[in-house]
Amino acid sequence: MTTNDTARAVERVWRLESSRLLGALLRITRDLDRAEDLAQEALAAALAQWPAEGVPDNPGAWLMTAAKRRAINHLRSGERQLRAYATLAAGTAEAYDEEFAVDRLEDDVLRLMFVCCHPSLTDDTRTVLTLRLVAGLTTREIARAYLTSEATVATRISRAKRTLHTTVAALEEPTGAERIARLASVMSVIYLLFNEGYAATAGIDWTRPALCAEAVRLAALLITVTPREPEAYGLLALLELQSSRLTARIDPAGHPVLLTDQDRRRWDRSAISRGDAALRVALSLGGGGPYVLQAAIAAEHARASSVETTDWARIAALYGTLHQATGSAVVELNRAVAVAMAQGPQAGLTIVDEIEPALPGFHLVPAVRGDLLARLGHYPEAAAQFDRAAELAANGTERALMKARADTCRQRGATAS
Repeated sequence: MTTNDTARAVERVWRLESSRLLGALLRITRDLDRAEDLAQEALAAALAQWPAEGVPDNPGAWLMTAAKRRAINHLRSGERQLRAYATLAAGTAEAYDEEFAVDRLEDDVLRLMFVCCHPSLTDDTRTVLTLRLVAGLTTREIARAYLTSEATVATRISRAKRTLHTTVAALEEPTGAERIARLASVMSVIYLLFNEGYAATAGIDWTRPALCAEAVRLAALLITVTPREPEAYGLLALLELQSSRLTARIDPAGHPVLLTDQDRRRWDRSAISRGDAALRVALSLGGGGPYVLQAAIAAEHARASSVETTDWARIAALYGTLHQATGSAVVELNRAVAVAMAQGPQAGLTIVDEIEPALPGFHLVPAVRGDLLARLGHYPEAAAQFDRAAELAANGTERALMKARADTCRQRGATAS
């Protein structure tokens, strides 16, 4: 295995394991900065040793062991020396082995999310901090998700850490009413985490299934602590239904496959069944919030045997209700696609024209416009829009898709002329 291969392997492992690692370290050290430092030290050790020794069979356990050793060493040598020695004397390494045991790790990520959603933080800062610490995203990837600058994201992260450091009991897991109060922020984080896996904002992979799986797991854990919250069930339903299409979104060569071209036989029927079940619970609890509405939209897609048999009018109506609830221009862009499928591409273009000023620099605006123009046979104009979408796209695979669609439109335009 080459050094580059090892570096890529380390990056993949880090994406999957960093949140568990940091959650466990935070539980042990009670210090966010120290926990981050220890996690980074474990990562550095992997980058130094794996090229020569090879990637271990259980890389997550390797990272956890490396971090555990460093945590013990830090506690021995730091200002908590006496307490560390007392713990070690009681059970030596066994005491720490228990703290880091696998069955203790199951809830560490969720606990970390609640900590990051402390009420002393603003809504935006909670989400940004959690995406950084829980999802392991870079500031650039978070900036793309937020349609903002990297400097803004970095400032929010630094400010959040300072706030948590000065807030009494900020690193304690919330309970009771406070735990419920943080639910909306936690759900937003889980939702953004899933979206980063479903359509990665940067890098070479169009999807990151491990992030989606983690988001689904967290959503499932979330309903165990809020069993009467319809939006929590709506979120779980949405993620299960969306994740059912993950395999079909990539062809054997790793190229993206759009919804209209997907082989629906490859959709995960088990995930669809779980999503439908969660949606039924949400509706039985009186749910009608944003996550429940999005889950209802996803269910319409899942029920249809083809693009042609999809109830696009129903989907457009649900998007309309969702837009009224959220005011989101991205939701309205999605409604434009559904309206175009139900009423024709010109109807969709009218909506795109109306919302474009609200989404400057968002690559999916020219992508949708290009698709609708191509359906109208305006191939040169469509090609220009796909070129623009490629320029704005940060994800390498998505950028290649936009360029390919632009080339196809140019070829069709040349043939038509």
